[in-house]
Amino acid sequence: MVDELVVCRVKVPAGKAAGEIPAALDSAGVPFRQIGCVNWPDGFPYRPDVFFRTAHNGEELFLEFRVSEQSARAVTDTDQGPVWKDSCVEFFAAIPGGEGNPAGEAYYNFECNCIGRLLLHHGIKGDRKPAPEETVRSVRRWSSLGDRPFAEKGPLSWSLVEIIPAGAFFKDRPEGLGGMRMRANFYKCGDDLAVPHFLSWAPVRTAKPDFHVPAFFGRLVFEP
Repeated sequence: MVDELVVCRVKVPAGKAAGEIPAALDSAGVPFRQIGCVNWPDGFPYRPDVFFRTAHNGEELFLEFRVSEQSARAVTDTDQGPVWKDSCVEFFAAIPGGEGNPAGEAYYNFECNCIGRLLLHHGIKGDRKPAPEETVRSVRRWSSLGDRPFAEKGPLSWSLVEIIPAGAFFKDRPEGLGGMRMRANFYKCGDDLAVPHFLSWAPVRTAKPDFHVPAFFGRLVFEP
């Protein structure tokens, strides 16, 4: 059975600061869902508490993650760096049939460490291109941990918000998000933490950790 999530439409004005989004989603009653699939329990059994929620206003996609883990780190201090080595939350999305994805195999990866540094690429596995610098900057971010790098420490609980404008899907550039359908997955990882872990929202059935497998994406349905 394919995991499916309805992305509700909320009355949040475009341009709102990322730090204001949690209260706005609270007011709209947007629920959290768990990123809890431990897909490789033999090698990576640790499961921190990770939840996310998502909504849109027609022009922007709102993502909020909440994490409690035994330790966290944020060594990468620049966008488009190796954020997956840090405490990292990720959103991978494909727009089937879109201009940037005629064969249905290309996807975007929005990967963000716990101080808001973003990695954003698009393409197919093995042939992916970085987003333009202005596109990366267009994704507004906020972290409860601030924005300064730090070495591994813990335990820590933290929240991260991303506001992704429609234009950040830079190969498709949809005019709006209402009524859109995507294939997607949400992840939590920390490759270089003392206890590495690799969690997903929709299950990933591969022999070893690999998030770059669109065959295991779930579905997002955006309210009109």
